[in-house]
Amino acid sequence: MISRRIIRVKVMQLLYIAETMYDGVSPKNPRVELKKSIDKSRSLLAFLLHNTIEIAKYSETWAHSRANKFIVTEEDKNVNTKVAGNDIVWKLLENKSYQKLIEEEKPALITDNDYIKKFFLKLIESNEYKSYINSDGRIKKDEINILSIIFNDIMLQDENFVSLCEELFANWDDDIEVLQKIILTILQKPGNYQVDTLVSEEKWQFAIQLLETVIDKKEYLMSLIIPKLNNWEADRIALVDMIFIRMGLAELLYFETIPTKVTINEYIDLAKDYSSKQSSQFINGILDTIHKELLAEGKIQKVSFVKR
Repeated sequence: MISRRIIRVKVMQLLYIAETMYDGVSPKNPRVELKKSIDKSRSLLAFLLHNTIEIAKYSETWAHSRANKFIVTEEDKNVNTKVAGNDIVWKLLENKSYQKLIEEEKPALITDNDYIKKFFLKLIESNEYKSYINSDGRIKKDEINILSIIFNDIMLQDENFVSLCEELFANWDDDIEVLQKIILTILQKPGNYQVDTLVSEEKWQFAIQLLETVIDKKEYLMSLIIPKLNNWEADRIALVDMIFIRMGLAELLYFETIPTKVTINEYIDLAKDYSSKQSSQFINGILDTIHKELLAEGKIQKVSFVKR
């Protein structure tokens, strides 16, 4: 499942596009545009998982090609195909939600088979692979580890492959870190993870509410922000900073279950990644000042849930 942080980023990007391409006019169908953005993450997940599995399965193709050489050696006859029978791979392939993901996203259409072969040949030269095929039986930890090596140490460390992903997926930079964590989680429980559901209903509702609140309440949010800018004109503030302030303020006012400290810290961190350190300090100051005033006026009400 993608995190609320990624959802905030996707909402920010849609708002930024609205401000720069449509002169601040919100998209006609913001929900549709948001879903498209999340679907891009789903497509990237399918592509990365598919490639990882195809590299593992390639040992069978490699064994077949060597067995059919004009001159066949004993080594050619005894190519180890253990990784193709990896328990994690087959549990994932049998997972109905994974099958649905692959059927809908069709990652095979954009998979470069030359990369699959290249990465497999690199895999079989590694000490980790040699240790894997020489060990007896199938230990879950080893099954996960060899796939993790394929994904993290071979695929993601190849500059040409990363460049290809950047060309295919505009969301690469924003999504890859969280998708790495999701893929590791999937490998831990491949049989029952709902691979095709990247966003839970609860997070989808959060995403929609955040996007629509920032759009619908823009005038009111700006009326609270502008007086706190001191000598700065609103149009001189970096656009992404202003969007983060509006989003943070919307969460403070209209999301009663999200603690104020969590909201402010989230937008400070996002500003560091998508703007600058100075921007994060600026955003912190504005949100903190407005928060204190609204709190004193009783306009911020938060709900605390105590685990019993």
